Amino acid sequence: MTENVGAMHGGAPGSRGRTTIADVVVAKSAGMAARDVRGVYALGTGFARSMGSMRERTPGAGSGKSVTRGVSVEVGEAQAAIDLEIVVDYGVSITDVAGAMRENVISAVERMAGRDGVEVNIMVGDVKLPDEEDEGEERQRIQ
Repeated sequence: MTENVGAMHGGAPGSRGRTTIADVVVAKSAGMAARDVRGVYALGTGFARSMGSMRERTPGAGSGKSVTRGVSVEVGEAQAAIDLEIVVDYGVSITDVAGAMRENVISAVERMAGRDGVEVNIMVGDVKLPDEEDEGEERQRIQ
């Protein structure tokens, strides 16, 4: 409402009008920032990764991995809550990975979407062992 008052009274051009940011923008920003953390093997676990892997091999289904897989967000006027479901590499400190992920995600969302209060909840759903094959690689070999 404050922004609209500035528009009616000839306020600064930067304050005239309203900017709305879609949830998917915050989800993509958070997903990219989360993937940049060392020790994160993948976002999404179990069924979400399996479906995403199948979708990636379907012709015309889009390009590459879904940036928002394993990411859910709730965006308000000034705040955002982000839930991340991850798979970590074996041997890493989960608390260190979670801390670095929170820092990366909060920084990216605050910078890109201008949200001051960002809450990041992380659920570690699996660990990638060194001798495990990726689910997608295993399926491709079977076919």
